[in-house]
This record gives sequence, structure tokens and C-alpha cells, in this order.
Amino acid sequence: MANTMQFDLVSPERSLASLSATAVQIPGADGDMTAMPDHAPTITTLRPGVLKVDAPEGSSEYLVTGGFAQINGDGLSVLAEKAIPVDEVTRAHLDELIAEARASHEKAKNGDDQTIVDEAAKLLADMEALGTHMSL
Repeated sequence: MANTMQFDLVSPERSLASLSATAVQIPGADGDMTAMPDHAPTITTLRPGVLKVDAPEGSSEYLVTGGFAQINGDGLSVLAEKAIPVDEVTRAHLDELIAEARASHEKAKNGDDQTIVDEAAKLLADMEALGTHMSL
């Protein structure tokens, strides 16, 4: 299909998706972006958020906690730190992610590097915002 691209999503735990997609909305660290067939080559880091995949068979959504996306004209590969299909996410999953982010923030505050403290605070805020975005 000329109007599709290969999409692959993997996390350390498992491969979550390998399919032909028409568009993928990515929660990029510098802002959301949409990758489509023939997209200019790009590599971006991911922030916590919802990755949305549109395919000829339908759409799907995945919660990602960070990682990398590599886009080229033929496809998109996402290597996620953690990824969970949105329909499998429970409040317990989200509470666990928030607790991990909160612990990282507390640990960072004990150090001397303000940049690390700021990054940990941003991660915590992003995780807390996910619950609102997902109505959990």
C-alpha cells in the first residue's frame, strides 16, 4: 500500500506492534508530532504520553513512558522504556509509574545537579498528567 508505512513498537518486555500504519502520533520530548508515509528522516526522544496509531484496520493507542522514535520515509520504529496498550492500563499501573517518578524526583533533590532535579520534576508532572488525559 503506497499510503502506509511500517510501524514497529517494542519495549524491553515485549514487541507490542508491527503493522502497516497510515499515521502515528508521537509524544515527542519537544512536542507532539505525527509521522506519515514519506516523512523526512527524524530521530526524536519520547516523553511520557499516549502514542496513537492509525492503520487501515483501525486505530490503537499505547501509553509510553519515554524512549526513542526513528522515522524514515518507509516507516517508524519506536523503542519505548515502557509501553502498555491503553486498553490494558489500570489505575494501579499508573499509580506505580507515578510512584517511580516521585521516587526519582526525591532522589534527584538529594543531589547537587539542578538540571537532574528539573528533569525528574518534569517526568513526575508528565506521569501525573497521563492520569488526567486517560481519565484514570
